[in-house]
Amino acid sequence: MAYTTVNKSTDYFNTKLYTGNGTTDTAITGIGFQPDWTWIKARDMAYDHNVMDSVRGSTKRIATNLDAAESTQAEMIKSFASDGFNLGDNGGVNQNTKTYVAYNWKANSAGSANTDGTINSTVSANTTSGFSIVKYTGNGSNNASVGHGLGVAPKIVFFKVLTVANDWRVQYSFVDGSRDRLKLNTTTDKYDSPSVTDNSNSLFYLDTGSEQNSNSQSYIAYCFAEKTGYSKFGYYTGNGSTDGPFIYTGFKPAWVLQKNFTNNSSNDWTLADNKRPGYNETNKRMVPNNTDTEAQNNEIDFLSNGFKIRREQSNTNASGNTYIYMAFAEAPLVGSNNVPCTAR
Repeated sequence: MAYTTVNKSTDYFNTKLYTGNGTTDTAITGIGFQPDWTWIKARDMAYDHNVMDSVRGSTKRIATNLDAAESTQAEMIKSFASDGFNLGDNGGVNQNTKTYVAYNWKANSAGSANTDGTINSTVSANTTSGFSIVKYTGNGSNNASVGHGLGVAPKIVFFKVLTVANDWRVQYSFVDGSRDRLKLNTTTDKYDSPSVTDNSNSLFYLDTGSEQNSNSQSYIAYCFAEKTGYSKFGYYTGNGSTDGPFIYTGFKPAWVLQKNFTNNSSNDWTLADNKRPGYNETNKRMVPNNTDTEAQNNEIDFLSNGFKIRREQSNTNASGNTYIYMAFAEAPLVGSNNVPCTAR
């Protein structure tokens, strides 16, 4: 009797909690795959959010809360491994007795050359989970195009220039059809991108802004296409009540990122996951745009088919305000290419 393999969401995204020991060559295991994008935050110290990936190399670090250029940090993630990663003794990721959370996504290792579009790139793409990492050099041209390798148009893209200091850009068009952008490292208001072509099944398009396409500057882009049963990216309207809106995702969430879209000049990004203690109703949020330690939130319930807001707080539920969100699943993948099944 033979059975097919069931794809699980944890084959492509997984959260790992660990306690630092302050020593180099520390193996963090139990992730379930070799990660290609790892985002680490100290839970009990006001340290940066550290981001490393397999395309730039494990020792190359950027931070979601900073506009700083990429730096080499040999004692953060020394290397990625088949079931996790190996740490050095840098306190931002491995201080003795301190607690950390690591968010991990699987792409396709170090990537390969992509000559789609007007700008060549290096792309590490996982078409099953709808995630790719793209490194490219800007040319300063409006409507320049870059291959993303996903085979479907990405719904949301995170951009960061690597060679100079400048803000992160988070770009999407699923709220009102226009291309909007936010800054991951700040609470700055939403603003519209210049008119450029919408993302296609093979390409994303750039304007001339320094956040994504200055001539001769190097960039990294994290691209996400929505996959039924695994990921959901959208928006909701707050009602200002402790009986807040329910957001249907079609799966039980493992990770949810939110941002006020309507009136966000003083509203933080908020991040919740299913691994840190008390994640339902008494969950402790992370704030990607600053160094805050995890804090009691009481804002969000992870339910079997979505999440519900439980607080009238402006970061997530001001009356009449619109919020964007990204959610990844705890439940198994489903859909046309990944239907859990058994076969004899």
